Amino acid sequence: MALATEQPALLAEPAALRARIQAWRSAGEPVALVPTMGCLHAGHLELVRVAARRARHVVVSIFVNPLQFAAGEDLERYPRTLQADLDALAATDCDLVFAPPEAALYPHGREGLTEVHVPELSTRHCGAHRPGHFEGVTTVVNLLFNLVQPDLAVFGEKDYQQLYLIRRMVRDLHLPVEIVGVPTVREADGLAMSSRNRYLSADERARAAAFPRLLDATVARLQQAEAPAQDVLEAGLDALREAGLEPQYLDLVDADFAAAQGRPEGEHILLGAVQVGSARLIDNRVFRIATS
Repeated sequence: MALATEQPALLAEPAALRARIQAWRSAGEPVALVPTMGCLHAGHLELVRVAARRARHVVVSIFVNPLQFAAGEDLERYPRTLQADLDALAATDCDLVFAPPEAALYPHGREGLTEVHVPELSTRHCGAHRPGHFEGVTTVVNLLFNLVQPDLAVFGEKDYQQLYLIRRMVRDLHLPVEIVGVPTVREADGLAMSSRNRYLSADERARAAAFPRLLDATVARLQQAEAPAQDVLEAGLDALREAGLEPQYLDLVDADFAAAQGRPEGEHILLGAVQVGSARLIDNRVFRIATS
């Protein structure tokens, strides 16, 4: 485990990564993986802290994965801040940063690349607005699992659909990795921390603060069961628009990610995505609706 204030080791090639991890494996020391695209914030650092409590060694991957960006999205301008990320990780128990170039992960190119696809769910919610996004996510995460062979991997709950898809992939492919979800870390006004928040102007940032508040208001109405779920969701979309946000969707699903109908009961997840200027923001709420 790296000492606090000491920068973690930085590796870029899979062979070197495997060699380092094999030494830990030979010593019987558990390994945790925290996959990221870099531009680290307090939410990412909380993932590292959780990983360090669960494993002797922590690997953080930093890779802006082109497979998960749809045409016209922000692949080229996505912030790349490797040195700042290393500085931030120096205050954690991260042992190793794996920051490969694209050619190291995809040495034969992207054309015709074998992909990992979780059927149906990959094309709903965020997937309906970002074609191919989740195929890119599950493909690169599976690749990282193969390289690192972690005992556990830690993901934030802000992208709850992504977390669910990865758990499904691990279950279906019998991968020996425990998936750990960590609650979303938020700004003081409730906005979920995101690398894309830096795209927001001052005015856009002020408007974005309405997003978490309106999610909370929608949850309250759903729990009160004052109207069918679909009517509450439509009212929630109207409220987002009135707040100066551009909603892409506001969906309610149950614990198995099936769409909720009528006046649902039990555990549910409210999923939402909005566009604010050039920033696409996502958030969710996990809550229970009381049984009659």
